[in-house]
Amino acid sequence: MKPDNEPAAQYFAAISAALAGLEIFMSDERSSLYRHDLVTKVAAEYIGKLERTFDCWRNQLGFLEKFRISRAESGFPVFQHVLELENDRRQAEERLSAIPQADELRAEMADFILRHKDFPAALQRTMAERLYLEDVRNGQIFGPFMLAQTAKVSVNPNNGRPYYLVHWASFDGTANLPLIYMATIEDSSPALVRQLVTSDNKLNEDVKIPLPVEGLLNPELAHQFDAFTEKNSAYTLSPATIANNLDKDFPTLHPKQLRRLVLGPFYSAGITENNSTVSEVLSKVRKPENAWLLTWTVQEVYSKAERPGKRGLWSSEKATQEFYVNTDDLEAARQGVSAYEKHALVPHEAYQALYAAGEAQKIFAEYKVHVLSKGQVISDV
Repeated sequence: MKPDNEPAAQYFAAISAALAGLEIFMSDERSSLYRHDLVTKVAAEYIGKLERTFDCWRNQLGFLEKFRISRAESGFPVFQHVLELENDRRQAEERLSAIPQADELRAEMADFILRHKDFPAALQRTMAERLYLEDVRNGQIFGPFMLAQTAKVSVNPNNGRPYYLVHWASFDGTANLPLIYMATIEDSSPALVRQLVTSDNKLNEDVKIPLPVEGLLNPELAHQFDAFTEKNSAYTLSPATIANNLDKDFPTLHPKQLRRLVLGPFYSAGITENNSTVSEVLSKVRKPENAWLLTWTVQEVYSKAERPGKRGLWSSEKATQEFYVNTDDLEAARQGVSAYEKHALVPHEAYQALYAAGEAQKIFAEYKVHVLSKGQVISDV
């Protein structure tokens, strides 16, 4: 879609409203996800980055020739725009040095209008580029891949292992979907156990840990862990596959739980084509800014048991996890998870339109539905 037309403005208004509504939902103590404090806190952090990313893209509209979204599938911008944004972030300082300051540009624009009695389109594009680069340089944006952080450290009193709550995120280049990962990982590295764990299996309070810590807390494994997460964050990999790979690749790391939050698909009337029924009904919503629907899925896989390691004279085997995949639920088995939740956020006016058309029950059959109304989110409708 062309940046200077009405559909582009409508799309950015809709996605901004959806992400703001999702942030409200995540921070609401009454929401069904709030009981998972890690999920809500971490998710809100990445959603904030995604909001700032869309603000940057919106600013790009002033000088960009074309902006593409995955209209038939995710409803999010195509991966190329994510790569370009990251590249612009790295080059922002250099490019800004070659563009006049904002005050100079404003003065030039005023002078142009007075002398030529015309709109200074070229200067306006330059100004838009400057504002965009300033935002990209200063903002915490959602990149192609965001390295892990350790958000919490504790000790398992049953085995004396320290464990971490670690999170990272990626924008999947094939599915064009933002993905947020959270993992609970025990660490049996002898040096770290001696440093962090007291004789009564508690966290050593004399060791100061300035949370959040960039990367995995264990410095000997941090770079290897970063390489692993970057390689194993694709949407095509199931949570069970990722957890098993992690368990296999790190002899002293023991993943006990892995969560993945998949944002999308996003539906916007007149823009996306990913569901004809939804698109048809949303097109009848009176206010375009309310003609959208955002879905997301929370996936979880956890270890149901740990097989003890074996130590022998000539060889040894590490302790391994037995991850539970719910094969009694066909959808859980397909996703490779122990459990999952599908959620949908929709403005009140759009929900009314879907309900009046008799489509609400069919469209939302597998979803926990949350309705955005007057700055509040109403769940379990």
